Amino acid sequence: MTVGRRVALIACAVVLAGIAVLAVTRVFGLDDGTYLAVPIALLPYAGLLTAALLVTLLAIRGRWLTVAAAALLVLQIAWFVPRFVRDHQPVPDGAPRIRVGTVNTHRGQVDPKALVALARSQNLDVLVAEELDAPAITALDAAGMDRLMPFRELHPENDTSIFTRLPIVRGGPADLPTTWPQTQVTVSVLGHEIPITGVHTYYPVGGPGLWAQDMSALRAAAGRDAIVLGDFNATVDHSPLRSLLAAGLIDTHAELGRGWAPTWPADFPLVQIDHVLHGPGLAAVSASEHLLPGTDHRAVVAELALLD
Repeated sequence: MTVGRRVALIACAVVLAGIAVLAVTRVFGLDDGTYLAVPIALLPYAGLLTAALLVTLLAIRGRWLTVAAAALLVLQIAWFVPRFVRDHQPVPDGAPRIRVGTVNTHRGQVDPKALVALARSQNLDVLVAEELDAPAITALDAAGMDRLMPFRELHPENDTSIFTRLPIVRGGPADLPTTWPQTQVTVSVLGHEIPITGVHTYYPVGGPGLWAQDMSALRAAAGRDAIVLGDFNATVDHSPLRSLLAAGLIDTHAELGRGWAPTWPADFPLVQIDHVLHGPGLAAVSASEHLLPGTDHRAVVAELALLD
């Protein structure tokens, strides 16, 4: 064996070991409440790296490492491919629809005119705005939000506020054991009451235990006609988000087969941590991401239809 081949095999083995650690973390949910949540966010890139390693190992004839890389790649394909397969219930003709949007405003630094323009152009019924402080609310109203969405549940003292063109049946901070209160409203769509939870969890880099606690608490917001949307600081590879989906919620992007829709950081998005989740009483019609000046997250807009 030449020195060059030996060095290449060692380098491949080291990288492959790191990918294997991520795979074990994903399989056993070891990211739940630990700092392993940080690298798990980049798991799709590990899949691409595994494919590149497999080609390299085939070229340099690293037999056992090739087998290991192939096994890891098969596992990753099983995780990733379903996200690109459209899987949702057909929407009946004439079914009531609701258009919702969410954006992390980056401590209120989002351009207020751009956000109001997005709400208007996307014909939003409900807008959830995270990290929205009191001066930003004033700026939004000056830009026309008060006329476009006159009903609101404002909680700058907590984090998240909700604006809507639909009358609010009830609302307030959610009674959930999260790091800071999440904001909830219930709106009526043609006689159907739709509970909506605006989400902003703690972030795993700052405190994985608090992040996991927040994600676990959100399971109580699940329901047949529920919409739970916002900045979850989690991708669908994180076990706490998968547990939230198992509690009875559906990821709109995955439902539509849009398995790659990164939202952060805004200018060069790498991961999707902003989501629109909904209960089985609704079905996804569309989902899109939007770049707004002043914020480090892309806004997410989704249209949902009521199934009964």
